[in-house]
Amino acid sequence: MPPSATQSSLLSPQMLAQLERLELVSRKIFRGRLKGERRSRRKGQSVEFADFRNYVQGDDLRFVDWNLYARLDKLFLKLFLEEEDLHFYTLIDTSASMTFGQPSKLQHAKQLAAALGFIGLCRADRVKIETLGTSLAKPGPTLRGRASLWRMLEYLDGIDEPNNVPLAAGVKDFCVRNSGQGILVLITDLMDKAGYESALRFLLARQMDVYVIHVLSQEEMHPDLKGDLKLVDCEDQDVAEITVSRPLLDRYRKTLAAFIDGAREYCTRRGMSYLMTTTDTPVETLVLNYLRQRGLVR
Repeated sequence: MPPSATQSSLLSPQMLAQLERLELVSRKIFRGRLKGERRSRRKGQSVEFADFRNYVQGDDLRFVDWNLYARLDKLFLKLFLEEEDLHFYTLIDTSASMTFGQPSKLQHAKQLAAALGFIGLCRADRVKIETLGTSLAKPGPTLRGRASLWRMLEYLDGIDEPNNVPLAAGVKDFCVRNSGQGILVLITDLMDKAGYESALRFLLARQMDVYVIHVLSQEEMHPDLKGDLKLVDCEDQDVAEITVSRPLLDRYRKTLAAFIDGAREYCTRRGMSYLMTTTDTPVETLVLNYLRQRGLVR
């Protein structure tokens, strides 16, 4: 394994050993461009026989079963299972709010992107990882094969500066620049004052297999605050002065629960998979249990 892969803090050797036995699964059929390691539901020209069909004028004579023609005096074409690859995109929210928490939501997102990306690389899928706000001049790398692991980890390790691009603008730009179909995993805290709905509608228009991983920190789930405080928005520097009390914390928890339920319902109604997680949930548990239950990996 390349030195860069073993030195990265994102994936341990133990985790790599667990992940390499898995594969990414799409709920939709997409046409791959190159030969991969997954069996397609389409019929193709690989070495594994699938079925026969009647010959039609213009078909390639190389695939005619001449032994069957000699017996039945009819032309039949041999069909084979085709191996196809898959586009796998991971889009990471790198807004300033994602740097909150210990460990930060951004660090958790990077580790999850690394884990899912490695699964795709092991199955020869085309893996592309980008952040919200990635420019056309410097797009994220498109990776394929295990040898690309070090490039993936190097790119993820280099994501450390926040980029306060509105969620909708970042997703729209990603959709414009990336035309391939496949699976897309959006890792975000969904915290945008303009809302998340328009951003998710852009993904719906692409008709991809969309997974929304909603990441929150333990500090956000269970804030330990007391007294009079001045809160400063880390993204637009908006200031709010509050007095923390039990009724205020109760109202905060109810508002947060409604926010999570609303996001889950919005995604579910539109055929997107939604998963809320916190930064204290190990990535191994997230991938091997929760995402396996959601059908993203097997």
